[in-house]
Amino acid sequence: MIPKRAICLLSGGLDSATCLAIARHDGFENYCLSFDYGQRHRLELEAAARVAEHLKAAEHKIIAIDLRAFGGSALTSDMDVPKQRSAAEMGNGIPVTYVPARNTIFLSFALAYAEVRNASDIFIGVNAIDYSGYPDCRPEFIEAFERMANLATKAGVEGRSRISIRAPLIRMSKSDIVRAAIALGVDLSLTHSCYDPDPQGRPCGHCDSCLLRRKGFDEAGVSDPALK
Repeated sequence: MIPKRAICLLSGGLDSATCLAIARHDGFENYCLSFDYGQRHRLELEAAARVAEHLKAAEHKIIAIDLRAFGGSALTSDMDVPKQRSAAEMGNGIPVTYVPARNTIFLSFALAYAEVRNASDIFIGVNAIDYSGYPDCRPEFIEAFERMANLATKAGVEGRSRISIRAPLIRMSKSDIVRAAIALGVDLSLTHSCYDPDPQGRPCGHCDSCLLRRKGFDEAGVSDPALK
């Protein structure tokens, strides 16, 4: 019997690790895709490799694309990463850590990978509740990409399979995600979320990603094993 296959976008952070664990729990054979896109927090790729091995991915590819060629983000240029922003500030407008069209680019690669691996499902760990205002983390974006995917692929046009973009975390709070990860047995000490780690790889503790992660663990009532 051929197992059902999924492509999982894996950054190495809390959300993508939980998303991969959900795909595994749902019975998928998982093919993981990470990107070396010129991000200042390239350390996350080491975390992605650890998580892929921990959750027994069938394959893990790291694709090199240089988004620093365009810049336009604090993650792919010399702009400062904002620190100590309040929840109100995070929810107001699009921050400078937004990487132009990043999820569109990543999902497009995942779509190509899905065609080659005969996978009908693509998992992405976007979240529209506790997030930093990114337009490509909204349900409307995911729904629109799925419609496009089924118009743009050979499998979709021929009617052999229908591509589903799965975003199981999209309406979950960060604390819900932490609880789900723990329930699924994810070793969260393997993950990395910080946008601006120090030279030793330690999280800054003050960027939006660090603050949202801390909020999730605090509200879930558990300590973050990555900080021990």
